[in-house]
Formats: sequence, C-alpha cells, structure tokens
Amino acid sequence: MSEWASWGRVHQAAPARVISLVDRAAALPDGAGRSLLAYGRGRSYGDVCLNRDGVILHTRGLDRWIRFDRQSGVLSCEAGVTLREILQLVVPQGWFLSVTPGTREVTVGGAIANDVHGKNHHAAGTFAHHLRGFELLRSDGARLDCTPARHPDWFAATVGGLGLTGLVTRAELQLAPVANAYLDVQTLRFHDLDEFWELNAEAERLWPYTVAWLDCAARGASQGRGVFSCARHAPSQPDLPLFRERRRTMPFTPPFSLVNPLSLRAFNGLYWHKARTRRALSHYVPYFYPLDAIAHWNRLYGRAGFYQYQCVVPPSTMREAIAELLARIAASGQGSFLAVLKTFGSKPSLGLLSFARTGATLALDFPNRGAVTQHLFQDLDVIVRSAGGALYPAKDARMPPDLFRQAYPRLQDFTSFVDPAFGSDFWRRMCA
Repeated sequence: MSEWASWGRVHQAAPARVISLVDRAAALPDGAGRSLLAYGRGRSYGDVCLNRDGVILHTRGLDRWIRFDRQSGVLSCEAGVTLREILQLVVPQGWFLSVTPGTREVTVGGAIANDVHGKNHHAAGTFAHHLRGFELLRSDGARLDCTPARHPDWFAATVGGLGLTGLVTRAELQLAPVANAYLDVQTLRFHDLDEFWELNAEAERLWPYTVAWLDCAARGASQGRGVFSCARHAPSQPDLPLFRERRRTMPFTPPFSLVNPLSLRAFNGLYWHKARTRRALSHYVPYFYPLDAIAHWNRLYGRAGFYQYQCVVPPSTMREAIAELLARIAASGQGSFLAVLKTFGSKPSLGLLSFARTGATLALDFPNRGAVTQHLFQDLDVIVRSAGGALYPAKDARMPPDLFRQAYPRLQDFTSFVDPAFGSDFWRRMCA
C-alpha cells in the first residue's frame, strides 16, 4: 500500500516504511531515526493512525488467542485480534464484549489506544473499565505488565493514549455473560430535544443500552426530533429467529459525495416518519454494527472524503449546547444520515486522555466541502469551547491545538509517558 488513509479519507499519508508484526516476543524494530506508530485496521476517522514519513507497525499479524476461561469470561489475546473475531469466538459460548464501539472492525490494540465507548457507558463505562491488563513494549526494550493495580500510571497513560506510549502486544479482557446472540430492543420516536432528555433519563434507569438517532436537517418546531433506542441482552428462550448476515459493498468511489442536502432531507424525513414505537428481538450485529453491513461505506462521501465531528459537553451546559449545535448544523444544510446523541454516565474514565466523561455526546459525519465545512466546524468549536466540552481525538481530523489543550487538562502529565520513538500525524499537529 503506497498511501495510507484514515477512515474519513480526508488525510492520506505515505509512511517511509511498513513493518508487519507477527511475533509479540520480538523487540521493536529500529526506526532509523523515524517515528514508529502501531496500525491495526485504520478505522480511526482522523489522523491518529497516520505517520507520514515514519514507520508503520502493522499489528494484524498479532492475531493469536492466548487463553479463554469459559467459566469466568476472561479472554487473553494478542493486540491485533479484531472485535469481530472475539465475538465469533465467544458469543456461541455465552459471552459478549462488555463495551463495544459501533464497528467490529477494530483491533483490541486500537480499542485500548482510543479507550472506545459504546451505547452502555452509563451502565458499564469505557473499554478500559473491563481491561484487566496488557503488555506494553517500549522502544528501550522494557516490557511493562500493566493493570489498574500494577504500573497504574502506565495503564492510565496507555488507555486512551492514542498509541503513543509504546506497542501494546497482548491484552486480557473481562467479558460479559449473555444467554444468546439477541437483544430485546425498544424503539420510540420523539419530536424534540425536550422529549429526548425525558426519554433518556427514564431509559437509563431501566436499560443498559441507550442511543438516539437525530434528524440533523430538521429546523423550526421539528428541530431535535429523532428515534430513541434502548436495549438489553435477551434472556434464554426457545425458537429464536434465524439470523443470516447479508453484507453489501460500495464498489467504487464516486467523484462527488452521495450525501448532499437534497438526499439528506429526503432520507431523514422518510426515516423519522416511518419510525414507530415497537419492541422486538434483534440479533446483535444489526443493533450494534449497522454500518458493518456495507463494506467500504466510507466511499459514499466521494473522493474528498468526510469528517466526523464528535463532541461531549458537561451536564451543566448540555441541553443548551446540543440545541445550539443542532441549530447551527441545520442552518448550514450540512451533515449526514448518521447523527447520534447519547449521554455518558458518571463513571470516571481511567485514561489521562480518555474522551468519555459525564455529559452528552453528539456525533455527526460531514462530507468534505472544503472551506464551507471548515467554517461550520469553527462555529461548532465555539459552542463546544464555551460549554466546557471536548472533541474526540479518535474521530478528529482538524481540531485546533488550543481546544485540545483546554479539553484535556491532564495532557501535560501524559507527555512524560510518550515513548520518544513513537509519533503520529495527530500528535505532531497538536504539539508541534
């Protein structure tokens, strides 16, 4: 691969060298003065997974199982194993990931580096809360066996540490017990943000998984309308429906984005009007990973790619800030079909640079329309900054460095843990 792109395809960066790792017991390769960076599946939307003119350590060869205790649900594996591979192994044996992001196509190492979260943060916290430990290989040859109790400072720096503290070679995860592969899902339509806040507060008391889709194109009295979903793992029961995953692919990259104001308004309006209050069983794949059904779905946004803007704002400002953000996005005519709103619970994140914190998080994809899109982001940054919020580095491709410093007050503490041989395009952009 001569050029490496992030999932948003806005940034492309050719490394000087790509080294495929296959032996976790081996020493780190010598970068010959060039920075090193681990790369799994490249599902980060921005540039945290890119290392222009540096050395990419491709970790997919570190894909071995180490140990799986079927009684306790403790799984040890190498860092290049994907969440898809874990689920294929453990779900038939009555276990599930304690926390999962919206795609299975990420590696365990990537999930640790970005301390990913899911629809159950209010109940379970982030990925790191269920991480029993990992091995961290440093460029000086040191191998640190990190747990929350052993080398806790290195544990805190590495979870959410964007792959900058060294190479995670293996990890041990605590899984969650399930009776089968299905979820009990309730879906409700809401008409505005006031109704969302009310629904969400009630649902979080009763359901472990909660999330809302928003019509980001709606304006006026319809602004903030959407579809709310809450779920729990289904109990044991006979005669579960047969599930067969059907995968499609976006076979080419069109010259322009297929997501535009006209298609956005039409799709969002139809989707909202068709939504009905219902309760049904759903296999875990379409509930947690709807976009995994379309391979290369990122090509829909055309050759210019797309950005994802994901922010979190604290409880004291979240109602006003989310309303302001949606109003500004709707007025711009930008956005996509994928607008997600949920709240994070009060469980403190374990990483120095972890994104998840108490409050509300809003995530939207935006086709890259150049200066028009950048101007919108500047306006959104003002709202997030004023609200005391933060942007998610795993999704970022253009965050101002001063907003990063403001939103991550433990950044200075983190810098002392960065391996001097490691770097990334994101880190150089933030700290140059």
